[in-house]
Order: sequence, then C-alpha cells, then structure tokens
Amino acid sequence: MKAYIIRRLLFVIPILIGASLTIFIISNVLPGDPVALMLGPHATKEQVENLKQAWGIDKPIHLQYLAYVKGVILKGDFGFSLQTRKPVIQDLFDRFPASLELSTVAMILSLLIGIPLGIISALKRNSLIDSFTRSFSLIGVSMPIFWLGFIVLLVFYLHLNLFSGGGRISLFVSSPDRITGFFLLDSLLTGNWNAFKSSLNHMVLPAFTLTFTLIAIISRITRSSMLEVLDQDYIRTARSKGLSEKIVILNHCLKNALLPIITVAGTLYGQLIGGLIVTEAVFNWPGMGRYMVDSILYLDFKPIMGFTIITAFAFVMINLVVDILYVFIDPRIRYN
Repeated sequence: MKAYIIRRLLFVIPILIGASLTIFIISNVLPGDPVALMLGPHATKEQVENLKQAWGIDKPIHLQYLAYVKGVILKGDFGFSLQTRKPVIQDLFDRFPASLELSTVAMILSLLIGIPLGIISALKRNSLIDSFTRSFSLIGVSMPIFWLGFIVLLVFYLHLNLFSGGGRISLFVSSPDRITGFFLLDSLLTGNWNAFKSSLNHMVLPAFTLTFTLIAIISRITRSSMLEVLDQDYIRTARSKGLSEKIVILNHCLKNALLPIITVAGTLYGQLIGGLIVTEAVFNWPGMGRYMVDSILYLDFKPIMGFTIITAFAFVMINLVVDILYVFIDPRIRYN
C-alpha cells in the first residue's frame, strides 16, 4: 500500500504539468490584452509595454511558462492578480475554504439522503416509491444548476424570505475567528452562535441547489448497485439462514454495493470543488468559483492558472482516497 501511494503521488507531477501547460498555452493565445485592460483606455502604448516588461510577459511563451513553474516550485509563487492587486496564492487561500465548505456540506447531505433513497427504491422495485425516485433522478440530472439556483432564490428568498439570498454571512454579523476557514465549524469552535446561525442561513440555498442534482445521481447509482447485489446467490443464502432483513441489507447488500457508490461520490466531489463557478456566481458566494468568473472577465490569467493547479491536485487526491477506501470496504482488493 505504501509503495502504491508513493507511485500515485509521483503521478501527480505529470498531471499538474500537463494541466498547467494546457491552460497556460490557451491563456496566451486568446485575444485580448489584460495589461491594457487593467491600465484603462487612456494608457499609452509605452506604459503598456513597460508594465509587460516589468512582469516578464513580453518574453516568448516557453520562457514565461518556465519562469512560472520555477516560481511555483521554488517559492510557491502563483503570480499576481490584476483585479485584486494581491498575490494569487493569498487570494486562493482566502477563498478556497469557502468553496470547500460548500462542496463538503453538499456532498454530505447528498450521501445522507441519496443512499437511503436508492436503497428504498431498490427494495421497493417497481412500486410507487421506486417510480417517484426514478422520476426525481431524471429531473435532477436534467435540470440546469443555474436555472435551479434562480428558482430557489425567487421562491425562498424573494417571495417567502425564509433564507438569505447571497453571500456567506450577513453584513451585520462578524465573521468567526479563522481556525479552519469553514464558517460553520469555526463559529462552533469559538462559540460564536450569531455567526453560526447567519452562516447556516446563507448556506441553505446554494447547498440545496448543489445537493438536488447530486442526490439524483447518487440515488440512481445506489439503486442500480443494490439491485445487482440483491440478485446474488449469497443474499438468498443469508435470508434462508434466518438473518433479519436489516442485517441482510446493511451487512451483506450495502457493503458489497458500496464500491460503485464511492467511485461516483469521489468523482462528484472532485467535480464540485472545481465546478462551483455557476453556483457561486448565482449566489454571490465568495469562493474560488466567483473568483474565476471575475478573473475571466478581467482576462486575469494567473488566478486561472492557480485555480487549475489546485483543482487538479484536489481531484487526484480525492481519487487516491477513494482507491484506499476500496481496500477497507473489500478485503479482496490489494494494490502491489
């Protein structure tokens, strides 16, 4: 297992190089001049060229990339953001916990609801409950996230006024002292109940928007996996021995059906971390997704590079954790 983990970690290097090189080339061939955009329409050509020379972006593209990689590896320097006028690593450090918190809450809720829903649907095959679950899954998978976000804002914020419509915490409530960067957890650890209630209130609508689609996918894969396991001979044998239905379902069926569920959940979690752009833009959530939207509008490519590298690294790490979980769920699996 140790050798396998080391090989997987070493495999991260070419993945990060490939992802960063692809984004770097695309960013440099796109039309537009971010320096001219930052300086404004009244900037002279000489001012633009001087700033490009100062930042080293007047050099050939391969030299720019090598200088960027050298800065990242040796100094942890992801460059400078044109829109915030701050180092990119600082911006990402400030915004990554917000995206990770929203992704984690949505993923946990999706698993807690989607797995039981899929189990019930499989056990009640072709019943009214099963038909409802399959219809819900079809709607959830087909519904665009941005459209669902606008609908929940219109209903629960504008008309019913039950939850906050944007941001991470109320303007009139102080943010909790930073420990983990998760407002919900930090407010609990510091006993800041006002911040906890406000953070939870702001979390509900964006988390629901993400969870709705995830529940549909997880419940559907759980149902399919459970149906496959329920038809196996060892399940009939367990029932013939007189074991209770609860033990048969939890200890025999669910345990053997977990592998595809975990695989899909890991993939979805990785996609959530890197794909929050739409949800964060709709709900004005101050995470990396909203940061990317602003960076694209400003033709600010260094934050996009940093976001790509962090997202690729997180995705690889999540898949590594999923592979390790396979061993604990199914003892027959071994990595050499």
